[in-house]
Amino acid sequence: AGMPTSPESARDLSDPQYREAVVDLLGAMAYGELQAFERLAGDAPMAPDFYNRAAMAEMAVAEFAHFKMLRTRLLELGADPDVAMAPFVEAIDGFHASTAPNDWLESLVKAYVGDGIATDFYRDVAQFLDPQTRDLINEVCADLGHSKFVVDAVQYCVAEDPKVAGRLALWGRRLMGEAVAQSQRVAAQREALIDLVLGGSGPDLAAVTRMFADLTENHTARMKSLGLEA
Repeated sequence: AGMPTSPESARDLSDPQYREAVVDLLGAMAYGELQAFERLAGDAPMAPDFYNRAAMAEMAVAEFAHFKMLRTRLLELGADPDVAMAPFVEAIDGFHASTAPNDWLESLVKAYVGDGIATDFYRDVAQFLDPQTRDLINEVCADLGHSKFVVDAVQYCVAEDPKVAGRLALWGRRLMGEAVAQSQRVAAQREALIDLVLGGSGPDLAAVTRMFADLTENHTARMKSLGLEA
């Protein structure tokens, strides 16, 4: 039947199947945020000065605040956050293991582009959910002004040394490829989550194709804003 056209789709947390899928989704997001916090905090010392180091630490703190919001919501839904996050550890850890940045600039591009891919995906899914879940996801995905810091820093470094542009463009392509590969791995394992992503419409391949086309388009726009080729 295709995806529901109305964002106010009749989805109710009292439906156990729907609730399970929401718990799955929030579990994936929560682990992603916890990992993002640890990653940014760990990468901050690579920054060239205290100003940039503090800016990265601030981004890490924001990710941790988002993690806490998601964990609180999981508890409100009667779910164990540890259990909800567990199925996604392998895929998310796998993504980070295969995209460990070599320097501060790669770390910045990863924070902006990598997190951007995840944010786009969750926002896309959010429009098909109940209003409470949708509002929480949109709040967690809101840009807290950090992207301006990243864009300015990368643009400045590319202007200073144009040679880094090629390396960072390749890095961006790798991030996109790995993100798609890992999300497909999750999709293969989590049926409830995929049903949720498809708006409960069953295996609507056109919808999936559209979603990936949107993700790619947004990724290209992000790379361009950094002054890089996608």
